Amino acid sequence: MTNRLRAGLVGLGAMGRNHARVLGLLDGVDFVAATDPMAGGPLPNGVPVLRTLDELLALRLDYAVVACPTALHEEVGMALAAHGVCALIEKPLAHSVVAARRLADAFETADLVAGVGHIERFNPALQGLRSRLEAGELGEVFQVVTRRQGPFPHRIADVGVVKDLATHDIDLTGWVTGQDYASVSARTLSKSGRAHEDMVTVTGDLADGTLVSHLVNWLSPLKERFTAVTGERGCFVADTLTADLTYYANGAVATEWEAIAAFRGVSEGDMIRYATPKREPLLVEHERFRDAVAGKGATGIVSLREGLRTVEVAAAVLESARERASVRLPAARTVTSPPPRA
Repeated sequence: MTNRLRAGLVGLGAMGRNHARVLGLLDGVDFVAATDPMAGGPLPNGVPVLRTLDELLALRLDYAVVACPTALHEEVGMALAAHGVCALIEKPLAHSVVAARRLADAFETADLVAGVGHIERFNPALQGLRSRLEAGELGEVFQVVTRRQGPFPHRIADVGVVKDLATHDIDLTGWVTGQDYASVSARTLSKSGRAHEDMVTVTGDLADGTLVSHLVNWLSPLKERFTAVTGERGCFVADTLTADLTYYANGAVATEWEAIAAFRGVSEGDMIRYATPKREPLLVEHERFRDAVAGKGATGIVSLREGLRTVEVAAAVLESARERASVRLPAARTVTSPPPRA
């Protein structure tokens, strides 16, 4: 790039430190400063750490990455929009539907590039899965099942597992299928002594009738990131911890056993594990956002309207758990964006 972009970072928690690392390596970008009132001293690469957002805004940024606690996303994002600064806001977009809508409206009114850091969209396994579904390799899609579980993260204090972890599964399910959520039914548990939930089970359906099921928790010693999409020709399984995508094909196995032959179900066929390039999802996410800010097109970034929809579905999940009833969702205002290419 001939014109280098000036980027800043708000928040230096666990995810913020990862953003700092990538910003320091990104071609065509000058990482000028970060801000976090709890951090002391410059970053390892010499980038200064400022005490306030106002100090950061004074540096004439082209864009900023927002990685502070979710409860602060609205305040920080609105300030960036008011100062004409583009923003990549970590997921979830905001702590509430109202706040998420205000952010989407503000950046649209200011005609600024803005996106949400739903990093799973940039995982090679899910990119491959979406591309193969779009190509019709599975035929009609019947069901999407996800499991996302692991130990309790002490870094999360302001939201529960639905807004922190389950928003990954909500976003990726709608994205890989190209379908919006129609209804959800959920139950939650809170076993870690905090005010927020730390386990949720969700069932529901998408606009085309596809069934969905999500199991998400912070209560398991087993760390798992599993997505299975079952359809008329077989099943795709994506493991986003290893970035592996595996296809289990339906088989047609002849049998002379009359009782089995009378059963008109599917049988096991070939299994294929695809070999694909495995670039770091966070780096790909940053490259796509950098290019969007530079005017090279917004293909692949997650729009604030999409981020808003994910917050709406998460709110419906919490409402369902609270009321112990299924919740129907109105149609989304926008459709999902094309898949990013690694």
